[in-house]
Amino acid sequence: MASTSSTSWLSALLAFCAILCLSVPVNALYFYIDGRQPKCFFEELPKDTLVVGTYSTQVINQQSNTYSVDSSLKVLITVDETFDNDHRVVSKRDGHSGRFTFSAADAGQHRICVTADTNAATGGWLSGAPAGAVKVTLDMAIGETSKIETEDKGKIQDIVQKVKDLNGRLQDIRREQVFQREREAEFRDQSEATNSRVVRWTLIQMAVLSAACAWQLSHLRSFFIKQKLT
Repeated sequence: MASTSSTSWLSALLAFCAILCLSVPVNALYFYIDGRQPKCFFEELPKDTLVVGTYSTQVINQQSNTYSVDSSLKVLITVDETFDNDHRVVSKRDGHSGRFTFSAADAGQHRICVTADTNAATGGWLSGAPAGAVKVTLDMAIGETSKIETEDKGKIQDIVQKVKDLNGRLQDIRREQVFQREREAEFRDQSEATNSRVVRWTLIQMAVLSAACAWQLSHLRSFFIKQKLT
C-alpha cells in the first residue's frame, strides 16, 4: 500500500511539473513552413498589452538540403482578433527579416500568422526531406506597454549616445580638415613668395647680363672703329 501511495504521489508530482513546463510562455521559437502556406498560433492577451515581434527567415537549398538567407524573400505578417469576428489589427508585408508591433485594444485571443511569399516547397516528412522549405525564427516580447517602452527607450538612448559619439568624431575630422587646409594655404603662400623672389632675381640677373652684353658690344664697336682708323 505504501509503495502504491508513493508511486501515485510521484506520478502526480511529475504531471504537475509537466503542466508547469507547458504553461511557461515561449517567446522565442522557430518553425518550418512551405511557400504561401500560413503558419498560425494563438496568444491570449490582456487589454493594453504591447507585443513586439522580430523574425528572420532562411530558405532551403534543394541541392544541399541546407538553409540560407534569401534577401529577395517577402513575408506577410497578420494578426487577427478572433474574439471580434477575426478583426485584423496587423497586416504587414516585409522582407526576409523584420519587425512588427501591435497593442491589444481589448482582452482576448489573437491569431498571429506568418506566410512566406515563395513557391519553394518540400515533399514533406514522408519523402525524407526537411519539414518545410522556409525556416522562420520568431522572437516576441509580450508585456506591459510601459515595460517594453522602457526597454526601447534604453536601446534608443544607446543609439543616441552612439550618434553623439559619431558626431564628435565628425567634428574632430572637420577640425583636422580645416587645419590641413590652413597648412596647405600657408604652404601655398610660401611657395608663391619663393617663386616671386626667384622670378625677380632672374629678371635682375637678365638685366645685368643684358647691360654687360650691351657694354661689351659698345666697347668692341669702338675698338673695331679705332682699328680701322689706324
